[in-house]
Amino acid sequence: MFVDQFSLSWLAVAHTLAALTVTLHVLLRRAEVRSSIAWIGLAWLSPFLGSAIYLAFGVNRVARRGSRIGLAAPGADKGLAAQKALEVLGAKTSEGILSLARTGDSISGLPLVKGNDLTLYRNGDEAYPAMLAAIASAKGSVALLSYIFRDDAVGQRFADALIAARRRGIEVRVLVDGIGSGYLRSPITERLRAGGVEVRRFLHEWLPWKMPFINLRNHKKILVVDGTIGFTGGMNISLENTMHEGQLAVQDVHAKVLGPVVGQLMMSFAEDWAFSSGERLNGEAWWPVLKRAGKVTMRGISSGPDESLGSAEMILAGAIEQATERIRIVTPYFLPEDRLFETLRRAALRGVAVEIVVPAESNHFYFGWAMMAHLSSFSLDGINCHLSAQPFDHSKLVSIDGAWAGLGSANWDARSMRLNFEFLLECYGDPAVAQIDRMIDEKIVRSTRLTRSMLAGRSGLVKLRDASARLLLPYL
Repeated sequence: MFVDQFSLSWLAVAHTLAALTVTLHVLLRRAEVRSSIAWIGLAWLSPFLGSAIYLAFGVNRVARRGSRIGLAAPGADKGLAAQKALEVLGAKTSEGILSLARTGDSISGLPLVKGNDLTLYRNGDEAYPAMLAAIASAKGSVALLSYIFRDDAVGQRFADALIAARRRGIEVRVLVDGIGSGYLRSPITERLRAGGVEVRRFLHEWLPWKMPFINLRNHKKILVVDGTIGFTGGMNISLENTMHEGQLAVQDVHAKVLGPVVGQLMMSFAEDWAFSSGERLNGEAWWPVLKRAGKVTMRGISSGPDESLGSAEMILAGAIEQATERIRIVTPYFLPEDRLFETLRRAALRGVAVEIVVPAESNHFYFGWAMMAHLSSFSLDGINCHLSAQPFDHSKLVSIDGAWAGLGSANWDARSMRLNFEFLLECYGDPAVAQIDRMIDEKIVRSTRLTRSMLAGRSGLVKLRDASARLLLPYL
């Protein structure tokens, strides 16, 4: 009896300490009141289990000492850093777009840069040959970051190109996500290391006290060659992005950029590489003089669960708020939190045409269920939602008033806005925005309009299933 009472007393003390620790962490680290109350309640009302769940899923920030070295590095055009939005865009730019540019100035700490060139690629059959050719032409350095880097036929072509570059004396650094490219085992990492390539897995930890960060992902897709040629967008490195046996499994969009903005892509990679490896990438091989290469004004914005928490969400919300005519969104996963959806609704209420393109069938069935429940929970008055046909469309595009556009790795969901490290490339004016609008036009033509009756016509059991999946919204 004494032992039993002693054990119960010890368990009660342990539970109290665990719940108190969670409470203190929530009070000091979390800003949202409703989620804070929920986490604290779970910790106290579910002994040990609640604290364990918070440890696994509630710790969504990491401290990083990122060094902003890209545009401040030797060879960068330092005059660009002093220019503000009005000086870059000109007095003829609308006040809304100028306001959005000023928002980007404040959020990113990086300048808008003129003189860039943008080339858009549809799917891996267009993008991969250009990327591989750039790696093959490298004269000094190759930096590659990919959320998913599969060890399939396409991944092996990239691995062979990277290994060949390393063998001819090129500095090569590869960073893959610790979950997206395999947690228990990462075959592509093993292949690259065997070939002599410096490769790291982002936030891949086995130590129990570092396991809370397992819920954080590096979702970026960045390739920079010689510090002068950049690629970014939503495309992973995988066979499913190409025509294989007469079929394409995944549609996607990727971009090649030239000009001063490449330094901002390189900066994003360098910060993540330094965090993962401890190595600072210095020297002209990584940071050459960047000359103007086109007519597009751009900026690269990094976002993630560190000092840049919420950057992508604030930029997208700012773009919606400044829209006066048209908002167009293409995303594979449309599960924005309420405040972002309400920003869209307010835009529609003030007469802005809102068009959203999402897949008719998701590559993850639970995402599709949750999206239907999410869309049915809001009024779609003034919002035209289009369902794109197969193959699954993984593209991530946004366009505002034909004057601003964004592309990159971020989805319109809580994970991308709060838990993932993402990269967004914003473009101002023609010809880049016109290119993106044409691509969105093509997608809408091949889509079916989602109607309120289609949502209401689901059976009771389907509605219940979808609503249950929607409860996982913060972590899908």
